[in-house]
Amino acid sequence: MPTDAAASAREPLSRERVIRAAAALADDEGLRGVTMRRLATDLGVEAMSLYHHVRGKEDVLDGLVEFVVQEVRDEIDRSAAAGGDWRSAVRRRCLAARTVMLRRPWAPGLIRGRSAVPPSVFGLFEDVLGLMVRGGCSYRLGHRAMHALGSMILGFTQELFSPADDGGALVDPDESEAALEAMAATLPYTTAMVASEVHAADDPMLGWCDSQTEFEFTLDLMLDGLERARLTETGGAAAPGTPAQ
Repeated sequence: MPTDAAASAREPLSRERVIRAAAALADDEGLRGVTMRRLATDLGVEAMSLYHHVRGKEDVLDGLVEFVVQEVRDEIDRSAAAGGDWRSAVRRRCLAARTVMLRRPWAPGLIRGRSAVPPSVFGLFEDVLGLMVRGGCSYRLGHRAMHALGSMILGFTQELFSPADDGGALVDPDESEAALEAMAATLPYTTAMVASEVHAADDPMLGWCDSQTEFEFTLDLMLDGLERARLTETGGAAAPGTPAQ
């Protein structure tokens, strides 16, 4: 019986195969490791062969965004559940997206770094807006929600205190301690807060402070606030039923 490696070797080179290899490489080495030369090596082909399927590294990175968005959609489908109001449906979507981002910790940095928002990413926001409107929210409130929820719809938050990285690196403890010491003299309250809230290395993080608990706390805070705003706009009218996803 042929092995998986042998089957992979016989698989024709295609854009899909190149992007899958790029995702695996990013999983292992972060986005910095994704180069055309390294992709060719991993795929067992000449570097020039890749250009029959992708235009270059930027095209590969765009393909990775599409790859991650499709994974988010697949995860949303798997997490679909009946019942609940629009808040429950939006919450499930955000947490499904977060599951993918934790699996692909390089993805938030990739999405933030694109020069233009890919249409597939806009599609995820469109789906959430549709849930809100069908759940009784006005377009005015939906507009505010898009600003408030921001990247939470994609499963991550853009952290105020997060250091620059390629979407996956955690803060070095020694560097964190040195940074706190440097901050202490001029920013005593901020330093005390950071010192008390620095997380363990095994926390499910996508940034310095982006733990699962904080993500869900912030998400629930905003969804509850948006529901209060909806009730104010509609004079307390109950929300119509919303789809499961």
